[in-house]
Amino acid sequence: MDAVLFDIDGTLVNTRGAGRAALEIAFAALSRDDGDAQIEMSGRTDRAIARDWLAAHGLEDSEENWRTLSRGYLEHLPATLCRRQGFVLPGVEELLETLTRRGDVQVGLLTGNMPDGARLKLEHFGIWRYFSFGAYGDAHLDRNAVADEALQQVQERASRPVAPGRVLVIGDTPHDVRCARHIGAVAVAVLTGWHTREELQAAGPDLLLDDLREGESVLDLLGR
Repeated sequence: MDAVLFDIDGTLVNTRGAGRAALEIAFAALSRDDGDAQIEMSGRTDRAIARDWLAAHGLEDSEENWRTLSRGYLEHLPATLCRRQGFVLPGVEELLETLTRRGDVQVGLLTGNMPDGARLKLEHFGIWRYFSFGAYGDAHLDRNAVADEALQQVQERASRPVAPGRVLVIGDTPHDVRCARHIGAVAVAVLTGWHTREELQAAGPDLLLDDLREGESVLDLLGR
């Protein structure tokens, strides 16, 4: 059984910054300042983002601060998702429907989001039901470690060993491409996030798509 592993933000959905907005509110409550920090978020794990955010404001990267920050983030995320009025990206639902109907493909998540953050986002947009498993960014600073966990889950769920080359990782950032390479998977990059064509091409994906309306190319990689 093959597997297709999806990133979330910029790949499946565009939340119009709802995640960052929720994190800023949570951080302001923790630090008693405006919560603003110029921290790179695209393609990174929530745990790594929180570490850098705390450091930027001189706060300890402790388990207590992480738990407080993550609780606040999850508390405010539903409201920021409603306010920002994001959307499911083109071609996503059609591809997910096709993959789930096949029955011979595992459809999962490989994301930097924490588990409940991923669920809240995808439930909000009505596509959580397509994903039966996932590897998340709450316990790992390094995206490659999330990819290791995702591949392990693929193997555990399969009736026989799955060659890493039969696993597709679909994402919108160079981090997604690199973590696919790390586990020996096929890297599919989409231009629906915040990176340019040149930046994604430089990362060396196996396939670069404008968006997932070109899902036929993904099916070709799976041999239909």
